[in-house]
Amino acid sequence: MINTVDFITPPVDDPYWFGQISAANSISDVYSMGGKPLTALNVVMFPSKQLDMGMLKDILRGGHDKVVEAGACLVGGHTVDDEEPKYGLCVNGTVHPDRVITNAGSRPGDALILTKPLGSGVLFNAARSGKLMYKDLEREILPSLAALNGAAMEAALQFDLHACTDVTGFGILGHLIEVAHGCDAKVVIKYNQLPFYPYAKDMYKKGESTGSNKANRAMVAKHNFELSVSLDTAEEELLYDPQTSGGLVLAVPNAEADDLLRALHNTGVTAAVKIGEVVDEPVGVVVE
Repeated sequence: MINTVDFITPPVDDPYWFGQISAANSISDVYSMGGKPLTALNVVMFPSKQLDMGMLKDILRGGHDKVVEAGACLVGGHTVDDEEPKYGLCVNGTVHPDRVITNAGSRPGDALILTKPLGSGVLFNAARSGKLMYKDLEREILPSLAALNGAAMEAALQFDLHACTDVTGFGILGHLIEVAHGCDAKVVIKYNQLPFYPYAKDMYKKGESTGSNKANRAMVAKHNFELSVSLDTAEEELLYDPQTSGGLVLAVPNAEADDLLRALHNTGVTAAVKIGEVVDEPVGVVVE
C-alpha cells in the first residue's frame, strides 16, 4: 500500500483547471513508485469569507474528474477555512512489494527519459504578472500539466525500469541530484535535449522568475554539480524552475531506451525524450 499527501496553492486563476492540475500532481506520487491509485481524500483550505463558494465547487469538480480518470475513487476529505485557497489529495494506492519503483535504483549504463517539458513555474508567475497571456497558457501549457502520468508509467513498466522520480518543486536538477545519490553514480544531462514549454525561456529573459529558483540553486550547489556548457542566464534559470504536476524521469538500460520512447509516443506521451544517462563515475550531476 502507498499513501501520499500533496496539495498546492493555485497555479492558475481558473478553479476547474486548478482542481485538475492539483489532483494530477497528487496522484503522480503513486504513479512514480509504479503504483495504481485506488482512493483519494480531498484536502482543502479555502477563504470562504473572501471567495465565492462556487469557486470551491469548481475546484473540487476538477479534482473529482481527474480522480475518476485515474480509475480511483474519491471517498471524502477535509476542509479548513484559510486565508489562501489550497487544494490537493491524500492518495492511497497499491504496488507489488517486489516491484516498488524508487528514485534510488538507477545503474550505470541507464538512459534517462523525461516525459513532460519543463518551465511551468515561471509561466504561472508570468501569467499572474501579465507578461504572458492566459489564453496562451491555457492553450499550450495547462493540458500537459493536467495530464496524468499513469500512461507513461504503464508503458515504462513493460521494460526493465530501474528507477523513477517525478519532477516537482526542486526543479530538474534537484531531482536528478537525488537520483545520482540514490545510485552512487554520476548523471550526465544533455542540455539541448531538455524539452521546455513554449515561452518559458522568453519569460526569464523578460525578468520573470519564481520564489523557488534561488533556493533550488543553493540546494544543488551543495552537491557535486558541473555546468560544462555555455548558457545564458535565462537558459540556466530553467534548470532550477520548480514544476507543478511535472513529468517522470525514467531510468532504463540504454538498449531499451528507443523502444520505450516509441511505446511512450504510441500511448500519447509525445513529449517524452531521452535527456541523458547514468555513468560509472563519482556521484554528481553534469549538464553538458
